[in-house]
Amino acid sequence: MPAKLSVNLNAVAMLRNRRDLPWPSVTGIGRLALAAGAHGLTVHPRPDERHTRNADLPEIRALIDDEFPHAEFNIEGYPTEEFLRLVEKNQPEQVTLVPDDPAQATSDHGWNFAGQSNFLTPIVKRLKKGGFRVSLFSDADPAGIEAAANTGADRIELYTGPYGSFHDDLAGGRKELERLGKTAEAAVSAGLAVNAGHDLTVANLPALARRIPLLAEVSIGHGLTADALEYGMPETVRRFLKACGW
Repeated sequence: MPAKLSVNLNAVAMLRNRRDLPWPSVTGIGRLALAAGAHGLTVHPRPDERHTRNADLPEIRALIDDEFPHAEFNIEGYPTEEFLRLVEKNQPEQVTLVPDDPAQATSDHGWNFAGQSNFLTPIVKRLKKGGFRVSLFSDADPAGIEAAANTGADRIELYTGPYGSFHDDLAGGRKELERLGKTAEAAVSAGLAVNAGHDLTVANLPALARRIPLLAEVSIGHGLTADALEYGMPETVRRFLKACGW
């Protein structure tokens, strides 16, 4: 089965937040994405609420429950106590833990699984006890995968930013793709499913899907939102679904 597509709404929320106005509607754009065939919605609520606001989360949860019950809600973020309580309040299907500093503009690296396993393991246990699927943001490095699996997580999410940065360098892109593929193979061998996200586009998704045929999900925000300005959200979702192999 091709990778499922989760649409990250942070870029939509950032545009809305430029004015003290309710548009573009984060839930409205989410509705368009799901109606066009997206399999889920992703948000990354940061402490300063510069992108998704905490108040958006129950509205997205209600949208999925009321109109798209087969879709999934994925909340990603750094696991502070405040974040964990936000997750527990809004009950996503999946929680993706990322090692972000609050001041970072966007996620730009994965966890140091060996060095941070003592930190992550009890958090993963708490989330799993709450009934959430847990995914851990991961660099393209097979060496850390065994430690990731030992935390009790269900999945890793491959950080594909470096792969996306080679959009005009085919040789560099192939090298990075191979690193992602080797990491995915190590994850599957360790019993972890594999997600991917960051700077994925219609152009670079097909090669990723071919190299990682067991890819479970891609979470895409910036590139998808940029394309939506040109093609509209429904058509953009259809284009990305096709790029995933649907």
